Amino acid sequence: MLWLDWASLLVRWFHVVAGIAWIGASFYFIWLDNSLREPPEAKKKQGIKGDLWAIHGGGFYEVAKYAYGPAAMPTTLHWFKWEAYTTWLSGFALLIIVYYFGASAYLIDPAVQHWSPATAIGLGLALIFGGLALYEAACRSPLAKSPKAFALFLVSLICVASYLTSQWFSGRGAYIHVGALIGTIMVANVFLNIMPNQRKMVKAVAAKAAIDPAWGAGAKLRSVHNNYLTLPVVFIMISNHYPMTYQHPQNYLVLILMMATAAWLRHFFNLKHLGIVRPSILVSASAAMLAIMVWVSWPALPSQSHLPAGDSSNTHPESRQMSPVTQATVTSLINKHCVSCHSASATDDVFKVAPLGVVFDTWQDIERYAPQIHRRVAVTKDMPFMNKTEMTETERQQIAKWFNAR
Repeated sequence: MLWLDWASLLVRWFHVVAGIAWIGASFYFIWLDNSLREPPEAKKKQGIKGDLWAIHGGGFYEVAKYAYGPAAMPTTLHWFKWEAYTTWLSGFALLIIVYYFGASAYLIDPAVQHWSPATAIGLGLALIFGGLALYEAACRSPLAKSPKAFALFLVSLICVASYLTSQWFSGRGAYIHVGALIGTIMVANVFLNIMPNQRKMVKAVAAKAAIDPAWGAGAKLRSVHNNYLTLPVVFIMISNHYPMTYQHPQNYLVLILMMATAAWLRHFFNLKHLGIVRPSILVSASAAMLAIMVWVSWPALPSQSHLPAGDSSNTHPESRQMSPVTQATVTSLINKHCVSCHSASATDDVFKVAPLGVVFDTWQDIERYAPQIHRRVAVTKDMPFMNKTEMTETERQQIAKWFNAR
């Protein structure tokens, strides 16, 4: 329905803006905390334990961090919470609009599982909030006292979630639910730990009472968790535009490796803020990314199991060369599998307007988009969408023959 498209557009727009604000604040405060240096003696006497100078927008800024708190609570104290809350609220609204209202189109892939929309949605919510419960329980357990053990737990949790969703949902649905789990963990860190601990600190300073060091340490630990999770969740946000990732046969492994590389890359910058420069991290992260790209893009041999009995078109290259695919055949295939969505007068039950404005109404249109048709139909094979028109492997190879012979 058109109103859902408008809702999706407006909520997505708001979500991106809120996410920029939250991610920007997260990056800035981690940089700020890591960049503080020992202040001069005069500032130490005022209770300042770290400071720095910066220049931006034509002005100089002096930033100071107190060991305890100011002598008197300022009239205006800026809090950073709504950036996180609005990002999560708009993201969850977008999840509902796109993947839950459109479960049969975006969330459920019959080639993976034949769920009903209610079952698929229930599994998605169980994974998000069940994963959050496990994370929060671990944070409140003795496991949190060992950074390495906790890191192993968190990585294992995300890996299990990535695999399970790949066995339950479409590729896009799997990725977005892992992203929703990570985003929910991140906002819960703000809501359940960072903000309550900060309120305790403000109340203690106002009452001239002692501050429990555990409050600040706990809030900072959760902030560090969020910092390392930021780049992985941003990758998931944009991954739906790149089917070679979520449509890969081992899409869960692609996701895990991409997230691990992103977090490792973030580690370089966190160390750099502390004055520790390790080029080896950049080199290894770049090598890992290159290895992922080569692996994901490596041409796969067509599976014989997808061919009808007696079809030898994939086993005899010479026969492919002797029987070129005609314009009429390609047009017939496009009309059969594509124009219900990609037409100026789309007839699909979900897509009432041609996605991205791409139409195949004439042969000139087909020729114009030939590289995209070949890539999405014969390489990544994510089109037709969810293969709802049941395009066969033989038909995909016909598109490949036509494109390679152009």
